[in-house]
Amino acid sequence: MRKGLLLAVTATCLLASGCADNGQNALDPAGVQADRISSLWWLYFGVTAAVYGAVLVVILAGCFRPGRAGGPAEPITSTPPDRSAWLTLIVTAAVSLTVVLLFVLLGAEFSTGRSLHSLGGPECRVIKVTGHQWWWEVRYLDPDPTKIFTTANEIHLPVGQTVKFELESSDVIHSFWVPSLSGKKDMIPGRPTQLFVRADRTGTYWGQCAEFCGHQHATMRFSVVAESEEDFNRWLGQQRQPGREPQTAAQKRGQEVFLHRTCVMCHQVAGTIAQSRVGPDLTHVAGRLRLASGTLPNTRGHLGGWVMDPQHIRPGVRMPPNPLSPAELQDLLDYLESLK
Repeated sequence: MRKGLLLAVTATCLLASGCADNGQNALDPAGVQADRISSLWWLYFGVTAAVYGAVLVVILAGCFRPGRAGGPAEPITSTPPDRSAWLTLIVTAAVSLTVVLLFVLLGAEFSTGRSLHSLGGPECRVIKVTGHQWWWEVRYLDPDPTKIFTTANEIHLPVGQTVKFELESSDVIHSFWVPSLSGKKDMIPGRPTQLFVRADRTGTYWGQCAEFCGHQHATMRFSVVAESEEDFNRWLGQQRQPGREPQTAAQKRGQEVFLHRTCVMCHQVAGTIAQSRVGPDLTHVAGRLRLASGTLPNTRGHLGGWVMDPQHIRPGVRMPPNPLSPAELQDLLDYLESLK
């Protein structure tokens, strides 16, 4: 009994604070959807904790109930009428209370579900997110085709505005989940779906795939940057620009490495001949917070290690090793670090 209580308390503590340091805490909502889900969670927790406590009280009362010590056993007789009526009343009250609580929880869950689906509107900004093994393609749609651009593993949102996510999978079942902003949404191949999200507080919040999708499922993460409308519009303007032209001799040599080795076969850099969409778009890769679906900080050393031997960092990832000479690697890193 004590072990079960300890596990329950430990689980609650982990939920409340285990991911608070990286913006991935479902009990610290930063959006209207997450707030409703959090309220529902606390209602369930309160009801189940009360029921658990009541059961413990009854068990302890039975354990410490005074009785006869020693002596011959008393013969079993029928329950006295007054006691029988009392027991019937207790059982009836317990069953009735259980039914009422179940209907209360059912109603609360139904109400929460309806409120989540009523968030959207016709004027929402549309972002298309495609799940791949094991990274996220993020495409910002716009009625003007010239303003459409693609990024990867990092989503920017304006605070206080509802955003419509068009979700789909390119291979297996994935699940889109940002605990601090919304609930989960499964992404099934061949069945596009949608999710409306609104961030009400600035910050960086982590999301991840919540459906087992293969060897690197646990590292299939992404970040959501909620920022002011001014900062968001500034970021949009930067992302809509083509990749920066190399300025130094090293960057020019690095671009040649990128365009004439295996990189060009999988990646895109707007404004160059690299137009493949097998892997993440690298047009502004140097401006992203992290690399490899949030696995690595976006630093020169980590970028070099990821380019040379991605299998060592994320075994099973679709990106092959790139056997470059030290000079080629340094030139390539100079070029990639200029893509901001």
